[in-house]
Amino acid sequence: MSQFVWHRHNCTLNRKGVPMGGDLYQPADKAALGFLTSVMKDPDGANLDRVQVVKGWLNDAGVSEEKIFDVALSDGRTGGSVKVGNTVDLTTGKYTNTIGFPQLSVFWADPEFNPSQNAFYYVRALEIPTSRYSLLDAIELGIDVEQTGRPATI
Repeated sequence: MSQFVWHRHNCTLNRKGVPMGGDLYQPADKAALGFLTSVMKDPDGANLDRVQVVKGWLNDAGVSEEKIFDVALSDGRTGGSVKVGNTVDLTTGKYTNTIGFPQLSVFWADPEFNPSQNAFYYVRALEIPTSRYSLLDAIELGIDVEQTGRPATI
């Protein structure tokens, strides 16, 4: 995202934005809600795989529904079904940050926005695969990770 575009969105945020957990009010023009999101990896952690927006609402029968939108993907991917890859060494449990990105920024507007529908939204960032406790336990115990009955990475 260019500096100009980021600055333009940031100026709007200062006037109309709300903090995390706040209530978003319906704009008078009934335009779709938009979210400017910028996430960074933990300095000691794994790179980022993707940013997702989770939308929840009550359908006409009063049953809650959720939909997950992949809004930013690392490594030039355009489809959320394409996996980022996996650098975990199954013999040591170590991973490398040679895939994914340290930061992802995006502006996303809800393509299914319905101004008459109450909804909640939250943003989450997913890291690249890292070692799961089952792999680290298997390495420490000197057994095959398959014996744990659990995945090696998360």
